[in-house]
Amino acid sequence: MNWLNDVKWDAQGLVPVIAQEQSSGDVLMFAWMNREALQKTAELGRAVYFSRSRKRLWFKGEESGHVQTVHDMRMDCDNDVILLKVTQTGHEPGIACHTGRHSCFFQKYEHDTQGGTWKSVEPVLKDPESIYK
Repeated sequence: MNWLNDVKWDAQGLVPVIAQEQSSGDVLMFAWMNREALQKTAELGRAVYFSRSRKRLWFKGEESGHVQTVHDMRMDCDNDVILLKVTQTGHEPGIACHTGRHSCFFQKYEHDTQGGTWKSVEPVLKDPESIYK
């Protein structure tokens, strides 16, 4: 597992991960992985993250069914960020966000006379209450 040693893990043993939809190029989400999560992702071809709030591995889609199939894993030039190119499954179009949206990056900054505001620019595709029971 020498390839895991090439990653620059932070003080908590984590590395930031960006999930990007392979077909559209949309950035779907940001999460964290520990060594075990990155190894399992490579072995399974399925995104496995480390949940800091739950303090355990989080197999994307384990509750929602919105699984990420991994096609490509890349590391940035500083070896401290991982990029996954994925297909988001479980709902058409794919839902990556726990809010029921396609992407977690659905809030857009808009400048206004008050200095600016964040606006939701993506629709809720499925009510989160029906996703997480």
